[in-house]
Amino acid sequence: MNARPPKDAAASKPRMSNKKYLSIWIPVLALVTALTIVANMALVIAGGWVASQLGSGTYTFTNSDESASWDTSYYESDYADMDEVDAAAKDLVEEIAAGGIVLAKNQDGALPLDSGSAVTLMGRAAADPVFGGSGSGSVDTNSAVNVRAGLENAGFSINEPLYTAIEAYAAENPRGHIEMDLPLQSTYTIGEMQVDGYEAQSSTFAEYGDAAIIVIGRPGGEGGDLAQDMLDIANPDNVDPRAQEGEHQLELNQDEKAMIALAKESFDKVVVVVNASTTIEMGDLQDDAGIDAILLAGSPGASGFNALGSILAGDVNPSGRTVDTWAADFTADPTWSNFGSFVYDNVSASYPVSATETATSNATVTDEGTFVNHAEGIYFGYRYYETAAYEGFIDYDDAVVYPFGYGLSYTDFAWEVTGTEAGAVDGTIAVTVDVTNTGDVAGRDVVELYYSAPYTAGGIEKSEVVLGGFAKTGAIEPGATESVTIELAVEDMASYDYMDAAAYVLEAGDYELTVQTDSHTVAAGTEPFTYTVDETVVYDESNPRSTDAVAATNQFDDVSAGFTTTGEAGKIQVFSRADFAGTFPAAPTAEQLVASDETVAGFEAWDYEDAAAAFEGEAPTTGADSDLSLIDLRGLAKDDPKWDELLDSLTVGEMTDVLLNGAYQTAPIGSIGKPQTLEPDGPAGFSSFINSSINGVAYPSEVLIAQTWDVELGDAMGVMLGNEALQKGINGWYAPAVNMHRSPFAGRNFEYYSEDPVLSGAMLTSVANGIATKGVYVTIKHFALNEQETNRVNNGVATWATEQAIREVYLKPFEMGVKDITMDVTYISDSDGTVSETTVGATGIMSSFNRIGATWAGGSEALMTDVLRSEWGFDGFAISDFNLYPYMNPNQGISAGTDLTLTFQPSKSFGDTSSAKAVTDIRNSTHNILFAVANSNAMDELAPGATVAYTPPTWVYIQIIATSAIGVLVLGGVFMVVRRVRRHRAEPAATAEADALVNA
Repeated sequence: MNARPPKDAAASKPRMSNKKYLSIWIPVLALVTALTIVANMALVIAGGWVASQLGSGTYTFTNSDESASWDTSYYESDYADMDEVDAAAKDLVEEIAAGGIVLAKNQDGALPLDSGSAVTLMGRAAADPVFGGSGSGSVDTNSAVNVRAGLENAGFSINEPLYTAIEAYAAENPRGHIEMDLPLQSTYTIGEMQVDGYEAQSSTFAEYGDAAIIVIGRPGGEGGDLAQDMLDIANPDNVDPRAQEGEHQLELNQDEKAMIALAKESFDKVVVVVNASTTIEMGDLQDDAGIDAILLAGSPGASGFNALGSILAGDVNPSGRTVDTWAADFTADPTWSNFGSFVYDNVSASYPVSATETATSNATVTDEGTFVNHAEGIYFGYRYYETAAYEGFIDYDDAVVYPFGYGLSYTDFAWEVTGTEAGAVDGTIAVTVDVTNTGDVAGRDVVELYYSAPYTAGGIEKSEVVLGGFAKTGAIEPGATESVTIELAVEDMASYDYMDAAAYVLEAGDYELTVQTDSHTVAAGTEPFTYTVDETVVYDESNPRSTDAVAATNQFDDVSAGFTTTGEAGKIQVFSRADFAGTFPAAPTAEQLVASDETVAGFEAWDYEDAAAAFEGEAPTTGADSDLSLIDLRGLAKDDPKWDELLDSLTVGEMTDVLLNGAYQTAPIGSIGKPQTLEPDGPAGFSSFINSSINGVAYPSEVLIAQTWDVELGDAMGVMLGNEALQKGINGWYAPAVNMHRSPFAGRNFEYYSEDPVLSGAMLTSVANGIATKGVYVTIKHFALNEQETNRVNNGVATWATEQAIREVYLKPFEMGVKDITMDVTYISDSDGTVSETTVGATGIMSSFNRIGATWAGGSEALMTDVLRSEWGFDGFAISDFNLYPYMNPNQGISAGTDLTLTFQPSKSFGDTSSAKAVTDIRNSTHNILFAVANSNAMDELAPGATVAYTPPTWVYIQIIATSAIGVLVLGGVFMVVRRVRRHRAEPAATAEADALVNA
């Protein structure tokens, strides 16, 4: 027998069995394959979000040879590049601030200061100013002019040692800050340096003793409100350690009071600058003889503090006017008891996490139901204080520090009413006023026109005075006169009667009109004049107001039903001028904490299956052939038959990709040549959470813009933003915002203009019309009754108000914008390249987080369709507010009239995309969006007949390459596994054959 050859050491090791080998490598290959599939599916599902971060590729549009010579430059910039726009915008910001800063007190002509004065800045905000607010309305202020620079640029010298001490203190001691929708992380610290820090620098006071300039700041932010009780906040760890019992955030705290007392002891002249976009309690300072001057500077943006310096130096004569009533005691305000967090005892609402998941799981979110009662009705702000004073319920001088519309000047003016023209009840009233500068320096003035409607106790509620219109003069030289004319439509003096007529009513009687310097003061030397309505006019379906497409009528009976005029238990008492004492708003009663059955039902998830079953129409055509592109429809009426042909060509998938990926954009549709649009946040300039490269010049807060009372400046702001938009490829803008300053504690007041709807609507319209000249559409927000941040996304706070208050106050500025915004649209109207022009109205609006009554605002057909589209004639698209919350149902939105979802897939999806109801809603919403885009600057340089080619972004190629590479690796791995298994199986037979040969 021959001996077997010896084996080496490696060969002597036992081989891994096929079973064990496969148990390792098959799961590895399966995992890699699964991860690849999941990653690719995620990229498809979340493609909108990924594209927003990494780019969505480019669409290359090519005009035909025939159109090469046509004029397709629909909009042109007034500036050569972005650097020029930036420079001009910063000049404009300074001009806005100069026109908006209010001189509230100027005792014995304390201001202006002497040229070159040496001054001492005091107050934390002097070194840590409030430029704007936080959240979507925030702006980039890294390069903004601060208070010190603004004063130095005006020629003042600044107390350096004290300023440095304040700056160091502020850096080490953060001020309170609203963290968006994170109440446990929000802080409310005033953060003022204690008085001993100022006393430590008192040796420097004499050298810089021409004046102490104290800056008092209060911030605001999206997602939270200011504290009504500094010791009662969500997270006890975030309580201001210096807060006193009973103190709220909008009064001076002990450190501010001590600092002011030190200033009065140490300086002959003390000036206070309020750096806040909400009112604060100022009564003590206004009455204090030791305070020489007060300026209300708002939040002044990129260069507004230059204007502050110029006003202090006398280079600019202040002409701003207040946009809110500055009350003496906020706790005595009728909104005080019904602002904040109120929770129903019996609402536990459950919603699917997403509509898609309902088919595969029972994932739900269950949460409480919250509410807020606008129990004050129409009586807040000056509407309350002026009426309550007239009725003898309050002492006006004790209750009000600064009236609405109030402001001083370095010069004096005399007014003379030189003409009043009163038309018929279907016409207008025109008032002409000659304004003469009787002082020594040039200045601008504001003329305000108010009316008082006839009131009957127990009848329609009416404010004693209501702003009807206003005008701001140009700069008037000493001794010169300028005439201004204010027009008021007679029908605008009508009141809304929701109890009986269910319509606007112009009651018979005498309407007194007055020209005033503010809401309380009739201009010296002028007399009221009377407009008499002989017979009551009801603006119903047979006689709609001239501006209504369909007569306004009750749409919110379910909301008004929660109110009572007779004290019915469980309902909200209507606050009535007939008995202010007996009906003064109180906090919700125990009975009101128990929601009615109707309210509980309103909190339930929207049922798209029931909606589909109730729908009687047929599903529209989808995916049909068409040669039309979106540019072909530019300039055409919304009901032109070509729109049907274009919409017929779209697939449901193409449309839903647009509707569900609406965060700061509208998505492209290649088949019809629709480009992707860019729509950043606002309203203090362009800003974006996801694309910082488009963050633009920081404009002042809307409060300071409104304090100009200057629609020409509003228009100039809009035009400048339009120029910036053309440089940056921006097509739409999430602004302006026109919710009311219902309460001074509302955290988002900095984003809104005023407590008055007429002033708000006029400023909105001016800015929107300005930006429209550059082809940019606005989305007016937040529609509607979004007057507090507390509980805003906690299932949506149920907001209760009478229909009179809803229409006369909260909807009024939106109505003005929808009816008065216009955009001129140039387009190619024939095959010869003829350029024609048409005009479209407002084409964008944003719904809100809150509920109107118990119905989500964005899902309220009464609000989004019956009022917005039917009554007001709105032809554009509506977008939701940021939609990450289960109660904001996209199917409910498109059914009610909210077209675009402000989010990316898959955070939201449609539960129904196949029923006739769903497809009809999807098509209608797509139509609304396409109409706005077609008539915007998104179509610039395109001619009818243009072709489009798409180039995917780089990340798509990387995805394809990576997926292919992984596929190759997986296939290679599979091949190697198969090869190894086969070889391993063959080895025993080969070994046996070799052994046989050796042993032969």
